[in-house]
Amino acid sequence: MSTTRFQTALCIGADHPCLPGHFPGDPLVPGVLLLDEVATALRAWRGQRLAKVAEAKFVAPLRPAQRAELTLTEAGARVRFEIRLGEALLARGLVEGAPA
Repeated sequence: MSTTRFQTALCIGADHPCLPGHFPGDPLVPGVLLLDEVATALRAWRGQRLAKVAEAKFVAPLRPAQRAELTLTEAGARVRFEIRLGEALLARGLVEGAPA
């Protein structure tokens, strides 16, 4: 039986190789890395690869080593995602999956 919602924690380590360049002295987790986490969650939940990012909005930064929550929710043929740090919304969007 398929569930309509999937949640997982995400935490990007301070030693991730992309962080020194984004930004030196004040690192932020890049949006593309957050989308990679969405893709990983989509594969874990539905066994699908990320085929299309229909919409993505990054509204607040995630710092290295901060523990955030990623939620995927069915939205018709698409999947809605939200990334939150506590109650604060960090990112949201809409993606499409395809067979892996």
